[in-house]
Amino acid sequence: MSSSDIFIGETIGTALLVLLGGGVCAAVTLKSSKARNAGWVAITFGWGFAVLIGAYVAAPKSGAHLNPAVTVGIAIQTGEWGDVPVYFAGQLLGAMIGAVLMWITYYGQFSAHLNDPDLRPDLSQPAGPVLGIFSTGPEIRNTVQNLATEIIGTAVLVLAILTQGLNGDGKGLGVIGVLITAFVVVGIGLSLGGPTGYAINPVRDLGPRIVHSLLPLPNKGGSDWGYSWIPVVGPLLGAALAGGLYKIAFV
Repeated sequence: MSSSDIFIGETIGTALLVLLGGGVCAAVTLKSSKARNAGWVAITFGWGFAVLIGAYVAAPKSGAHLNPAVTVGIAIQTGEWGDVPVYFAGQLLGAMIGAVLMWITYYGQFSAHLNDPDLRPDLSQPAGPVLGIFSTGPEIRNTVQNLATEIIGTAVLVLAILTQGLNGDGKGLGVIGVLITAFVVVGIGLSLGGPTGYAINPVRDLGPRIVHSLLPLPNKGGSDWGYSWIPVVGPLLGAALAGGLYKIAFV
């Protein structure tokens, strides 16, 4: 598996992940969407299917990490860190591409929603009215709790991946492992997603947040950069915790 294969696979797979995951958030949130108000269950299953599709597409090229936390967990397990920067670069680029494609798909709905005088968004808040479509945010702002929530959720994800066993080249999961991981993501969303929106993936949050800050969205408000470090640092710490626990308990 070459560096170019890894970069291409992670870029395409993560773009699909964010396109479909962000897409379900847009579908549920935006005015004039047929799926508006479909609810949290729709979002969690939408993200689970997004993981499933992105991972199956990327698996032959890169092992389908699609998440720096997964990359770190696998590197701790295998001791191989050489390709980690390539994985990170492809994942961040892919997340940004996916967010742009999602915006294009829902362009008319974004415009209708943000220009609706009846919605009257409070632009004084740190997070703009549609930031939740792009990135995560806490229901209660408590730094310690928010960070702990992301650490715990990501540790569950990475531990579930590591204990399934990696494929032959040690780079990712096999066919059944990808399916199981998609259901793990759904389970995390249903059980642990309420406090922060369960980023459990640094680039899934950071890439779309960057795109939100750059897009010409009317009345979009802020990108909440004050919170943005939590869904990056929390998942990486959770991955390190899961990797260490795996080495202690399962090796």
